[in-house]
Amino acid sequence: MQRRSFIKKSSAAGLALATVPQIAMSQEVSYSVLELMGKTDIALFGKGINLRATAHDAFVEMKKAAYEDGIDLKVVSSYRNFERQASIWERKFIRYTDDDNLTPMAAIDKIIEYSTIPGTSRHHWGTDIDLVDGNKTVTGDVLVPSKFGSGGPYEDFKKWMDEHANTFDFYLVYTDDAKRKGFKFEPWHYSFAPLSVPMLTQFRKKNILTLLEQEDFIGSEHFTNGFLTNYIQDNILDINKELL
Repeated sequence: MQRRSFIKKSSAAGLALATVPQIAMSQEVSYSVLELMGKTDIALFGKGINLRATAHDAFVEMKKAAYEDGIDLKVVSSYRNFERQASIWERKFIRYTDDDNLTPMAAIDKIIEYSTIPGTSRHHWGTDIDLVDGNKTVTGDVLVPSKFGSGGPYEDFKKWMDEHANTFDFYLVYTDDAKRKGFKFEPWHYSFAPLSVPMLTQFRKKNILTLLEQEDFIGSEHFTNGFLTNYIQDNILDINKELL
């Protein structure tokens, strides 16, 4: 299996990427605020895949390789726009505050164990994807960390991805590193690094704090400057170091 790789090089201008021709992306590609926040349409490819072109092509290659080894890479979630993420956020906020009687901030803290604030989801970019093994029959919520562990239905999937995903430039985002803060371990969430690395670099330059302070959805009125600052540092930036 031929390995593709991306090389991170530092310079005064920021981050540059070097890849083989099939996935080469110019470091001068510019992404708008609306694009990075899921507020405008982008070109997506693949029925049931919905990724940007190069990410889609790499995923198809990875899916074929996995299938040869008895793993059926099944997409649970990929691209989500701002409105979709807002509906997920608001549904959880209402449930935690109304049904579970949590305080607003306690509800927000529970939401951000696994779900992002609308406008900050990596799923807005068309580069990130949640995966399971479609060959396994699983009841209930499939995106549960224990189901990817020893004895779980997705144990073989996890082992295969650990060994091969990077070959296709897909990297686990929220690792099980005990020192990592922010979102909890997500053994199903992978990102296509040649695109998502420069997109995160540009997103960091957009003054995320100010952008979030301007948003208005259920629960956002409880955001404080301190909370948002910590969220940016812990949830957006404390990820797999290979994706920074």
